[in-house]
Amino acid sequence: MQRKSFHGNICPVARSLDSIGEWWSLLIVRDAMVGVRRFNDFQRRLGLARNVLSARLKKLVANGILEQVPATDGTSYQEYVLTEKGNALLPTLIALRQWGEQYLFSEAEPRNTLVDKKHKKPLRKMQVYNADGETCTTSDLTLIVGSRQEEVEEKSA
Repeated sequence: MQRKSFHGNICPVARSLDSIGEWWSLLIVRDAMVGVRRFNDFQRRLGLARNVLSARLKKLVANGILEQVPATDGTSYQEYVLTEKGNALLPTLIALRQWGEQYLFSEAEPRNTLVDKKHKKPLRKMQVYNADGETCTTSDLTLIVGSRQEEVEEKSA
């Protein structure tokens, strides 16, 4: 069954899912964020069929999330590295990780933990803030359908 494309959708969430929505793609980005660069290393860590991994990597490159670069060891291999666009997914993956830690694990259940290199401690819980720096919940938000960013900024000024 062919998946529907959200390429022209006016919802940023729908377009984002169109670009990176398959779970394997997000796991590839997760691994790239911790330094995985080579096809065989992605394949070994994820246990993903080579043809599926190849297709996901090609899509991530085509969407500007990863780029292929010459291997750092001087061999003829190519490596995959995150682009600026790919690195910008960090808050998304951290928020998804924290949601999973809170709702999908029992207290005593083992899990891997992401810590910052400097303090060797888990990250603070992600929060959403309004323009004044106050935390927001879903009840504090509204959706303006079909607007352009500059239009919204003009109306609020």
